[in-house]
Amino acid sequence: MAKFEELNIQYSMINIQFSMKKFILIFHLSLFTFHLSAQTVTQKLQKAFAAFEKDSQLKHAISSLYVIDAKTGQVVFNKNSQIGLAPASTQKIITSVTAFELLGKDYRYKTQFGYVGNVRDKALQGNFYLKPSGDPTLGSWRWKTTTDTTFYNKILNAIKKLNITGYNDLVIDNRWNSEVIPDGWIWQDIGNYYGAGASAFNWRENQFDITLRSGEKIGDPVTIVTTYPRSYANLISLAKSEARGTGDNAYVYYPQNDVNAVVRGTIPINENTFVISAANPHTQFQFQNVFNTILMPDLHIRQMHYENHSPDTAVLFTHYSPTLDSIIYWLNKKSINLYAEALLKTFAYEKKGFGSTDSGIVIVKNFWKEKGLDEDEINIFDGSGLSPLNRVTTHAQVEILKYAKTKDWFPYFSDSLPEYNGMKIKSGTINGVKGFCGYHKAKNGKEYIFSFLVNNYNGSSSALVNKMYKVLDILK
Repeated sequence: MAKFEELNIQYSMINIQFSMKKFILIFHLSLFTFHLSAQTVTQKLQKAFAAFEKDSQLKHAISSLYVIDAKTGQVVFNKNSQIGLAPASTQKIITSVTAFELLGKDYRYKTQFGYVGNVRDKALQGNFYLKPSGDPTLGSWRWKTTTDTTFYNKILNAIKKLNITGYNDLVIDNRWNSEVIPDGWIWQDIGNYYGAGASAFNWRENQFDITLRSGEKIGDPVTIVTTYPRSYANLISLAKSEARGTGDNAYVYYPQNDVNAVVRGTIPINENTFVISAANPHTQFQFQNVFNTILMPDLHIRQMHYENHSPDTAVLFTHYSPTLDSIIYWLNKKSINLYAEALLKTFAYEKKGFGSTDSGIVIVKNFWKEKGLDEDEINIFDGSGLSPLNRVTTHAQVEILKYAKTKDWFPYFSDSLPEYNGMKIKSGTINGVKGFCGYHKAKNGKEYIFSFLVNNYNGSSSALVNKMYKVLDILK
């Protein structure tokens, strides 16, 4: 009996040893499989990127792709991540993340309306005074609380409460740099809606619509039907009619020191109400014109001008913008350059009391330098990426995206990113430049952060995009 029990014990020990060896073998196999899987993603990216670079569209181009594991920070793929490239609108992720950190997700711009002087015998012995703060949403149609009608009604109701029948002027305080266009923006851009510069007083996103009429034949002249709201530029059309399906290839040019604005390019034939949007360098006159139409005739603005000081003002009301998280939502979803430029100047306004692009850039570079990034990796000239002078590394973009993921406001930032190719990414496009950067969670649960920039490609943008997607599909 004792011998039988001894045999049982020996058999049990053999089973335990076998089970342990089996467990160790399975454990090592699983580690090997995980390592092999990680290697496979890297190897697949190496293969896909090598094929991408050999494509004829990239013959004279330079490309950079940087991918990390979102949880560990381990580099999954790296090619040219330390080379500064024009980022186009992917640069908006830098402005967005910086804004969340410097201003806070609940930050609101405020615009005050009041007067300077005394009310006597139903007349204001002085001026109405508008104190803007660079709010890029003032008069915007994207929120019910910001529309031009909403703001005009606030002013009208405030004036009615004063029970006055006359006043002098409406003065707008301007404590921002008078140069609204950043360095490096090209002439073809600054006349069009996406090239609207940011000032202390922004109105209706500093743009207006032009309705055009084309001819019946290719080459026929294009005429200007109307503008909305009223434009104070003298518009001249040199545009021509082109074949159906050619789309909007019309651009507005504002020559320096000239009141004339020229529309060039083409629109399709047989169009009676073809609308393009242009930048408005005369927002104050547009504001004044509509303001006068809703006030009583004897309360028309006699004169409207800017001043660079801030006198004591009897404030009648304060208008608050939507919160920053909501502004950034539209900034990234619709890639609104004006919002990015306004935020960049706001950094300077809040820290130094004077809105300026140059000061805003210094603040951005210093902020990320304090976070451990080489400031030369963020060699920027604006906040939106519209300038072709900008140079940013994919390494810097990924590090900034990684930083954002650790913050409590991250869900708001993530929600602002559009979805392309089944991924949460910000895209960027200017002449010869295409980029994507953002986040993706693969089917196996792995999460990646990446930036992919291409400069100086040839051929069509749409063809290149499909090839870039093919590389990024490895992360799925």
